[in-house]
Formats: sequence, structure tokens, C-alpha cells
Amino acid sequence: MPDKSRYYDPLRRRWVAASPEEKVRQWFIGVLSGQCLVPEHMMMSEVPMKYGEKQWRADIVVYSVTGKPLAITECKRPEVPIGGNAAEQALRYHAVQDVRYIFLTNGKSTYAFCRDGDAFTMMKELPTYSQMNSQCPL
Repeated sequence: MPDKSRYYDPLRRRWVAASPEEKVRQWFIGVLSGQCLVPEHMMMSEVPMKYGEKQWRADIVVYSVTGKPLAITECKRPEVPIGGNAAEQALRYHAVQDVRYIFLTNGKSTYAFCRDGDAFTMMKELPTYSQMNSQCPL
């Protein structure tokens, strides 16, 4: 019988405590891997970073073929609406990592943004890993 108190995180290669946000994180790792064709070895979860004096953890970071941070995902619990707070958090991570893509999801709604110059533009669909490594497929 499966253990419902933990999830296996293939990026951290260990079991982690189950929580509503963790369930969304693991689901989106599957979306990135399966639908967007991002190789698991080009992603990391719970990536620590410092912004100002505060320590933060990005839910998922996707790295380019050259190893540079390419996309950051902010995951929220399913009952938390995706809005300004999630976007502000992802933009803080962008300020540290200088990514081209931001993904926001609560497992019910998912939004993808691509940096176009100095601004992020909402995309119609999630890009593939190949598209992420070339140019913004707006």
C-alpha cells in the first residue's frame, strides 16, 4: 500500500513530507518532464537563494543546456489563487536568477510567462524544453 504521508521527489532523489503544495510541485515536475520534455537532470526542486537579507526557496528551477537558470516555477496549494503574491515571489527569484521563463501553478490553474525584453508576457501554452532553449515562442 502506498505511503500517503510522503512523496518521492525525483529531483531531490529522496522522500519528502506530503503537503498540498508538495503534491502540486510533484505534479508539475511530471508536467515539465512529460509534456515539456525537460530532462529530470536539468531541473532542481526547492532551490535556495538569497534576496536581500532573506533566504527563499524556488519550487522548481529548469536549467538550460548550458547550465544557466532558464525557468522558475512557483507552486501554490490548490486552494490558493494564482495572483499578485505568487507573481511577486517568482519575480524576486527572477531578480536573483535572471530567468527567461516564469511558471505559476496551483495544480488547477497554470500560467506561463516569457521574458520579452524587460517585461514578461503571458504565453498561450507551456513551451517545450527545446523552445525554452531557443527563443520565446509567444
